[in-house]
Amino acid sequence: MEFVNTSLHVSTASGNTGFAMEMMSLKPSFARKLNQDGFSPIHLALLKDHADTVAEFVSVDRDLIRVKGREGFTVLHYVACHGNVQLLSRFLNICPDCIFDLTT
Repeated sequence: MEFVNTSLHVSTASGNTGFAMEMMSLKPSFARKLNQDGFSPIHLALLKDHADTVAEFVSVDRDLIRVKGREGFTVLHYVACHGNVQLLSRFLNICPDCIFDLTT
């Protein structure tokens, strides 16, 4: 199937955390789908500075930290590259094994 923007991608990118969490409960598989730009919903939430949505996603499914997007980047990689020490620490506490994920 082609990469598409799901309703979870759209709600996450727009910062609608309530709707995004409702979509997560109805269709959790959407959280791992990549859009045409190679981003999952948690990647979009992080890139759009919607920290509350990122926190909600991780509280529902900690393995979303390990979803690989464009060029194999996980949200941990993006957080580390941008120097967000608070989120980096939180991700490593929640999912210590994510430190072993590699990019392409």
